[in-house]
Amino acid sequence: MQPQASPIASMFPLILIFVVFYFLLIRPQQKKQKDHAQMVKSLEKNDEIVTTGGIHGTIANVKDATVTLRVDDNVRVELQKNCVAHVKKKREG
Repeated sequence: MQPQASPIASMFPLILIFVVFYFLLIRPQQKKQKDHAQMVKSLEKNDEIVTTGGIHGTIANVKDATVTLRVDDNVRVELQKNCVAHVKKKREG
């Protein structure tokens, strides 16, 4: 007869895989989401931004859930705040 492996020892590889996935995938993604939420919260008028669609522009107005983006002279686009990919340049002053 062979000795039975303890249930904890048989679950150790699964626990190890979960820990590795947490530190390599889950934790960095949570940090990225937190940083994006902070960036969206700090948007201000005259910030130069890039949207997730690749549109570059300057914020003309900030509302609760949307921003108005000045793309060119007399061209304004209103979009959701979460569509802002990153801020190129914060406003001066």
